[in-house]
Amino acid sequence: MDYRKCAQEIFQKVGGRENLISAAHCATRLRLVIADNSKMDMKALENIDGVKGVFSNAGQLQLILGTGTVNKVYDEFLAVSGLTAATKEEVKAAAASRQPLPQRMVKALGDVFVPILPAIVASGLIMGILEGLSKAWPALAESGTYTIFHLFSNAAFVFLPILVAISAARVFGGNLFLGAVIGMIMIHTDLVNAWSVADYVASGTAIPTADVWFGLYDINLTGYQGHVIPVIIAVWFMCQIEKRLHKIVPEMLDLFVTPLVTVCATGYLTLTIFGPVFSTVENWVLTGVQQLITIPFGIGAAIMGAIYPLTVVCGVHHMYNVIEAGMLSSTGLNTWMPIASAANFAQGAACLAVALKTRERKTKALALPSAMSAALGITEPAIFGVNLRLVKPLVAGMIGGAAGSVVGSLFGIGATAYGVTGLFGFLTTTDYIIPYAIELAVSFAVAFAVSWALYRDEGSESHAAQSDEPAQSQLDCQPGTVYSPLQGKVIPMADIPDATFAAGVLGEGCGIEPAAGRVVAPFDGTISTVAETKHAIGLESPDGMELLIHVGINTVELDGKGFQVHCAEGDTVKAGQLLLEFDRQIIQSAGLSTTTAVLVTNAEDLGAVSVRTGETNELDPILTVPAAVH
Repeated sequence: MDYRKCAQEIFQKVGGRENLISAAHCATRLRLVIADNSKMDMKALENIDGVKGVFSNAGQLQLILGTGTVNKVYDEFLAVSGLTAATKEEVKAAAASRQPLPQRMVKALGDVFVPILPAIVASGLIMGILEGLSKAWPALAESGTYTIFHLFSNAAFVFLPILVAISAARVFGGNLFLGAVIGMIMIHTDLVNAWSVADYVASGTAIPTADVWFGLYDINLTGYQGHVIPVIIAVWFMCQIEKRLHKIVPEMLDLFVTPLVTVCATGYLTLTIFGPVFSTVENWVLTGVQQLITIPFGIGAAIMGAIYPLTVVCGVHHMYNVIEAGMLSSTGLNTWMPIASAANFAQGAACLAVALKTRERKTKALALPSAMSAALGITEPAIFGVNLRLVKPLVAGMIGGAAGSVVGSLFGIGATAYGVTGLFGFLTTTDYIIPYAIELAVSFAVAFAVSWALYRDEGSESHAAQSDEPAQSQLDCQPGTVYSPLQGKVIPMADIPDATFAAGVLGEGCGIEPAAGRVVAPFDGTISTVAETKHAIGLESPDGMELLIHVGINTVELDGKGFQVHCAEGDTVKAGQLLLEFDRQIIQSAGLSTTTAVLVTNAEDLGAVSVRTGETNELDPILTVPAAVH
């Protein structure tokens, strides 16, 4: 084919240079990030000679060109468009920037919180255990051991804004230490500690204020301990200022001017606008909560039990202490605590379902302790580290929290203190032990069951035991026969979880759900293609078959991580010779399927391909091409 002509037509139909952001390619597809989809002609793209299919996925326009063709068209496309070659990660980042704002916001939250989760998990577990024990044995609170461990348990939460600020500065591309300064400003000791606001309100003590913006209005001098959203907003703003100043301030002054202006501007705006505005939103939320929980028949409790985790995400849940303190002072009974406890316990149950169901080691290692922490009343690790990122477990926890809250409301459960939920809540609900146990059981059962039903671990359907036995080094190959390059389960081509492969756009064949992370030569032949990202190999047999072995779905995104190639283009190989090794856990941890496509790419020239499905070992015959036999 005329690669130059193909590239020129693609360039024209996507809207030209001004409509292109980035370009890269994998073993079979040209991957483009488009500025405005309305300016390209999808139908015309599909009709270009050489283009076998066009579709959009994850913010990328993907044009299927096939093995051995895509790299040549890509080189011509760069020459025609004037773009520079981009890595897969650069294209992925560019595509992510084109995603809807809600998706980008959720991703940003995850990117900020994942690195600091170990600190939160450690502090959360220590805090839950220590507070529970001190309720059971009050004398413990007077000991030096308690003092030391209480310091440990509080550290990550007292200074959470600093941890969040540093992580947010990394995500948004700012100076980590300037981010830390903004976090420190938000919890400075000259401000009233946010944890003490409830005590100020309960005692009628006025919170100190300061007149700002040249006396136009006053703000409360309160800190932001435990808050998330205002810190992230402040640091995002800081990063925007810092990056712009780096561009316009002369280099000889940059070291002095940029940090000074960045900290002063961001700090002032944070304490005078970002913080106060967020506090106003908190007041609206709390007023709404007080009205909701008075709705009869548990309806209000169910609503709050469901949305409670969302207030944790927004960082406003600690202000519920104001409600609880008011309840205790007026009636001596805290009826909000069962709602929070049901919501927290349900999020832990949903997280536990993920931990037990997932095959991915990193997710399991994070989800198990996070579930335990949530059971003790500290849900940030479970929500931010697992449930929010996967979405479905978060929804399952919300459903479980609503169910448990209804039980708590109908039983009229109340606590004699606040600040302790989950299992240690038994220590403050001594008059409601059995109803409280029923509430937690309902929350757990509903959330766990829904999370188990909704959560799907990519690639978990096929996990046969890996074999350490070496593959047969050679085989008396029969013409027209493709022997299995992997151990696993052969499935029909239509069942491959990728529309392009399943439709036969790239050729006829089958899929294999691998039981081991190795690929061997399926016949005696020559290596025609090895993908730069190591996830795909093309071979040609002496009888004219051209075969593509594509490990996993969308594994180009891994950029070679988890793959090790043992061959090169032009190599002559024997059946059973090791071609490629891959780590199934790395593929699955990225949320990708390990299903491997084995396709005869020139089947239209050779005739119908016969497939033998079912369990297979390496070098069992799986495909036959009659025309190639002759």
